[in-house]
Amino acid sequence: MRGLFRKERMWPKHELKPRYDVVIIGAGVHGLSTAYYLAKNHGITNVAVLDKVYLGGGNSGRNTAILRANYMTPEGIRFYSESLRLYEGLSKELDYNLLMAQVGHISLAHTDSAVNGIWRRAEVNKAMGVDSRMIYPDEIKEKIPALDMSQRPRYPIKAGLYHPPGGMIRHNAVVWGYARAAERYGAEIHTRTEVTGIDVKEGQVEGVRTAAGEVIRAGVVVNSTAGYCSTVAKMAGVDLPVVTHPLQACVTEPLKPFLDVVTVSANLHVYVYQTDRGELVLGSEIDPYSSYAQVSTLETLESIVGHAIELFPSLKNVRILRQWTGICDMTPDYSPIMGDVDGLKGFVLDVGWGTYGFKAGPVSGKRIAEFIGTGKMPDLIAPFRLSRFYDRALVSERGAAAVSH
Repeated sequence: MRGLFRKERMWPKHELKPRYDVVIIGAGVHGLSTAYYLAKNHGITNVAVLDKVYLGGGNSGRNTAILRANYMTPEGIRFYSESLRLYEGLSKELDYNLLMAQVGHISLAHTDSAVNGIWRRAEVNKAMGVDSRMIYPDEIKEKIPALDMSQRPRYPIKAGLYHPPGGMIRHNAVVWGYARAAERYGAEIHTRTEVTGIDVKEGQVEGVRTAAGEVIRAGVVVNSTAGYCSTVAKMAGVDLPVVTHPLQACVTEPLKPFLDVVTVSANLHVYVYQTDRGELVLGSEIDPYSSYAQVSTLETLESIVGHAIELFPSLKNVRILRQWTGICDMTPDYSPIMGDVDGLKGFVLDVGWGTYGFKAGPVSGKRIAEFIGTGKMPDLIAPFRLSRFYDRALVSERGAAAVSH
């Protein structure tokens, strides 16, 4: 049996150097993909990725790993569509099986206003070349036989938005795949290395300080810290329009396969899908209060389970195995903040992802790396600049992010 176990580490352990070209704060999918694309596409290999806990220990390890591109705004659709395309080829590119399954994604509508909302999304999606269309009760029942399509519920199902390319992926595999690939190119990953300060002099970032007392010089510092992004930004004197909220999810005991599509209800604030292990992953909307606490609550669990049973009455006797919580960096318009900060050179933002950051990991890393490597803002991320909040150029994605996934 001894020979079945790996003898080498997936990524080596390094001593911190006194200087790097780029320091990335946050070793989740965004930070790791940025390091990978900096090296692969731009030849920048003197990069350190720092994280205060273990690799992928933040939202990259706590999300429910749903992928989709059926957003509402043209800016969001272009952005998430490129990310989905990158995900489709990522297992081959990273030489690591990410267990991606494009099983399809259905957003259910239970009210007239919800039907109107998904109709608008369907039309914008089609205009932007995204595979999404309206479907109605007969086809919904055909695709999801276990769904209660009767008139008994308080809010019967009226229609749905069907997005065939949507699905899910193994989130820890994505993190490990990017980490291995970034290390192969020469980037260094330093876990258990908490950043406690960012040095700024005359409008230029000069480096970071750690809890162990190290001073690390760098010409560029990237903030990819999700729920803690506003506290990290304040180290550099930057205030972000971000409020952090907890987001809870849970998983059931394994069941025989019966659900082969991601099922979402914005009206009931719940989503459900079945993993390849047979477990059901269930999630809901963000908690209504702001907090950094990663504590799961019985109240939210009862809400998630109650609404899931409204959709699937046959689940009433299924046991919950575990529940967990992540913390989400919510912006006023439900769109991310990417790029530089006016008046502060060398500080790059990849934050404000709320509840939908994991599905954007590849494209954000690729385009942030492009911004750093070329010094030019890519058109794809220009709408998500921080200054939009002061220029009245918001990118409101709330209509397509009504359920937190």
